[in-house]
Parts: sequence; C-alpha cells; structure tokens
Amino acid sequence: MQALATFGTDIGIAFSGAEDVALIEYAHLTGRPYRVFSLDTGRLNAETYQVFDKVEKHYGIHIEYTFPDATAVQEMVRTKGLFSFYTDGHQECCRIRKVQPLRRQLKTLKAWITGQRKDQSPGTRMEVPVVQVDPAFEGVTGGPGSLIKYNPLSNATSAEVWNFIRVMGVPYNALHEQGYVSIGCEPCTKAVLPNQLEREGRWWWEDAKAKECGLHSGNVKNADGSTSQRTADRDLWIEGSVATLSKEQVRDIAAGKREQDTVAVLYAPWCPFCQALEPDFAKLAEELKGSHVSVAKYQADLDREFSNEHLGLKTFPTIVYFPKGKSGFVKYPSERRDVDTLKMWVRSVAGKA
Repeated sequence: MQALATFGTDIGIAFSGAEDVALIEYAHLTGRPYRVFSLDTGRLNAETYQVFDKVEKHYGIHIEYTFPDATAVQEMVRTKGLFSFYTDGHQECCRIRKVQPLRRQLKTLKAWITGQRKDQSPGTRMEVPVVQVDPAFEGVTGGPGSLIKYNPLSNATSAEVWNFIRVMGVPYNALHEQGYVSIGCEPCTKAVLPNQLEREGRWWWEDAKAKECGLHSGNVKNADGSTSQRTADRDLWIEGSVATLSKEQVRDIAAGKREQDTVAVLYAPWCPFCQALEPDFAKLAEELKGSHVSVAKYQADLDREFSNEHLGLKTFPTIVYFPKGKSGFVKYPSERRDVDTLKMWVRSVAGKA
C-alpha cells in the first residue's frame, strides 16, 4: 500500500471486526510494518471479540484496543438506562462509546485507513474518495488538515471484497454466516434481508431522516453568530429528462389539480444526498420517458414552509408520488435510491409505467 510506504508506523488501520479485515490482509501482503486499532465499545457481539482474537493470532499482531471513558459511560447509563438509544437516538451513545475514543486514537496518528465502500449505502456514501484530508478529525500534530484518511476499498464491491477474503483464507466474523453484513454494537445491529443495503442493518429503528439532510442543515453559522443560507456551485438535473416544476405548478399539484401521475424529488442543490441521487434519478426519468408518469424536481429549500406543510417534506431529498386527478401523495419510504429500486416503487404505486 502506498499509504504504508508514506506514513510507516504513523498510520493505523481501523478494524471493526467485519469485512474490513481485508485491509489487514492487504497490509500483511506488503511485508511492511503496520498498526491496527479497534474501538471496544463494551457492547460488541461475542463473535466480534472472537474474531479479534483470531486475527491477532493469524497475523501475529497486537490490536490497539481503544475504550470509552468509564465515567462518561457510567453517567449516561445511570441517568438514562442501558438502552436509551432506542428512544432518543444513537448519537449520544455513539459519541461516548465510539467518536470520543476514536478521536483520542487518531490523535496518535498522521493518517488512518478505513474500509468504507461506496456500495455500502449509495444514498450516503457515493462520494467516498480513495484518499482525502480528514474533514472531521485531527492527527498527532493537531489542527485542520493534520490527518490523512485513506479509503482504499471505496470503489470495490462487496462481492470483490468477499472473493478476496475467501480466496486468501482470511479469518472473518461468524456473524456474517448468520445474515449480518454490516457489524457494529450488538443492540444496534441486525441481520438484513436479501438485497437490502448493508447499512440498513444499523440503527434500524430510526427514521431514515437520520441518514439524510435535515431541513435546516443548509444554514451556515457565520463568525459573528449570524446564519446564512448555504449555497451550491450548481443546480441539479440541469439537463436530461427530469422536468422542473414551478412554484405555480407545485401549488396546483398540492391542490389536486394534476394532469398526469408525477414522481417528484424535493431537493436542495447543496445537499450531498441529493447530489448522490442525481445520476439514478436522471436514469429513472430517461427510462420512464413517454410513459404516463412524469419525473420531476422541485427545489424545495426555497419554499420550505409550503413544502413541509403540503408536500410531506421533512428531509432532503424527499421523493413523492402524486397520482393523477387525486389529492394526497405517497412518499418513497427507503434510503435505497438506485434506479432499479426507484422504478420498482413507481410501478407499485402508479401501475405499469
């Protein structure tokens, strides 16, 4: 790996106990020294601890385990109970058990390597670069730009990673044999159904809006404490078959004045999840061109109050079907937004398109 050659012992491989074990095999094959670290949240499955042990013995390494602050965990659990995340979201628990320990670990490094792939969740990870200056964490020298992040599996598929694991005889987590694809903490991870996205097995009880842009995430806080509207370099779906709805057309649609079935995306051009949706929604429009279903867009961040009240907008992007000659709408319910899944949904709610 070029990363190991560049940073030596100042770079670490983040190992979660899942298929990112492939990163350790790659590093081992280089013959160079390497470091591996894992976050022990205290809530992992027994199978994950077992694979940690197998990996250490297989490669003859010692994993650098990082633990959450005991006082912070104790205060959270005593105050809110062991399973508070089922009612108030996973962010607080993850911050204490994962983010803060990760931040401490990364402060000992100049670079780190992750197993993120674009195909793990096309709605949220399609922009994962192979290498980047870490936008969220700091390295050993401190300050912005002090940590480099490598995602060498970014463009690999799940099938490619697993072919490599099987061919090379790499030890893997036994949970994979029970239908688990993405593996995290035991209370927050479950097996997924066939053809579900990997990340749909994580925090499954939460609304998909946790993985999308909130209505106000386009507001930028300025140095003087004021806020201003986030802007984008360009609009989305400038060319192609996605129709643009005007404010007048949207109000007619909301009032039930609809001349044809319409599938519309309510979007904000600054939203990264809307940007990730752009190619597949454009393909959907091409494939449905000439059918009884119109595929359209409406820049709802410029008309938030109305869109929220009348069009079901809660987060960006929101995809909505408006049936011809009727009132009401049907919202697209999944974070899976590839063209085949979108087309299947359109046919389900609108009939043969």
